[in-house]
Amino acid sequence: MRGRINPTLRGFVLILVIAGVITALSLQPALWLILLIIQALFLVAIAYAVYRAWRNRRGEIALWGTRAKVVFYGAALVALVDVVAAFLPSWPVGGFEDLVFFCVLGICGFAMWRVWHDEHTYGY
Repeated sequence: MRGRINPTLRGFVLILVIAGVITALSLQPALWLILLIIQALFLVAIAYAVYRAWRNRRGEIALWGTRAKVVFYGAALVALVDVVAAFLPSWPVGGFEDLVFFCVLGICGFAMWRVWHDEHTYGY
């Protein structure tokens, strides 16, 4: 029987069963706590991945000029503050705030990419 059910349908049925159990047993507070823990773990995972990438490239970054390092690290710091602020419960919710969040991330990413690109362009 397991082979005859479409895997997508089986996944949707599983999601519906889990949602039904949570609703029937009034487990919303427990679900909220689990989601908060997952958000914290997500931030830790992002921080660890960024730290590993920085550690592998710190010798290369040390050779950059002062202006390039200040812009690169400044953009990284602003992006970090933006991401952490978005996970705070006091962060306002709405379309404009989401637009600002993604615009700030995009501008920081562009600034970091531009510095990296300028430091890796050898007169071409």
